Amino acid sequence: MQVILLQRIGRLGQMGDIVNVKDGYARNYLLPQKKALRATDENKKVFEGRRAQLEAENLAHKTEAEAVSAKLDGQSFVIIRAAGDTGQLYGSVSTRDIAEIITEGGFTVDRNQIVLDKPIKTLGLTPAKVQLHPEVISTVTLNIARSQDEAEKQARGENVSLIKDEALELETFDPDAEHQEGRPVEAAEASEEQS
Repeated sequence: MQVILLQRIGRLGQMGDIVNVKDGYARNYLLPQKKALRATDENKKVFEGRRAQLEAENLAHKTEAEAVSAKLDGQSFVIIRAAGDTGQLYGSVSTRDIAEIITEGGFTVDRNQIVLDKPIKTLGLTPAKVQLHPEVISTVTLNIARSQDEAEKQARGENVSLIKDEALELETFDPDAEHQEGRPVEAAEASEEQS
C-alpha cells in the first residue's frame, strides 16, 4: 500500500514522502495513529494544502522536544528490583517501568517513547533512549539495583554483584584443602619422609 507520511518515521522517510508499506502496518499503525494518509490523488491534494500547517506544527513539537531533551539528556534514574546473587533480575525492566520512573522524576514521557535495544534483565547501569520526537532522542542512565544503598555504590562505579561473588569465594576458600585435594594422605606422608 502506498501512503503519504505526515511526519518523519525512522527507516521509512520524511514528511511528505510517498512510500510503499505492508497493508497491515498501514491499517494497524500508520493510519490510526494519523502518521500517514493513503496515497490517493485526493489525499495528495489535501496534503499539499495542509503541508505548511503540518510543517509548522512539526517544528513547534520539535522545538518543545529539544527543550525537554536538554534537561532530560544524561539524567540518571534508580530502579529497585529483586535479583539473585549473580545480579540476574527476577523478571525484567519494561518500557512501562522506565516511563513511570522518568515521569516520577518530573518529565512526562509515554512508554511508547522508550527505545530499548534489548531487554534489561541484570543489575547495573544501563543506557536507555527516550524518543521525544521523531527527530529528537535523549539518552538516560538506568541504575538498576536491589536497594538504594546498592544503587549509590553502582553510581560510584562499584560492581555490586562482583563484590558479593568475591566474598562468597573467600568464605569457601580453604588453602589446606586445595593442596591435599586429589592426593591420598599416605602418598603425601611418604613424599615428606623421603625429603
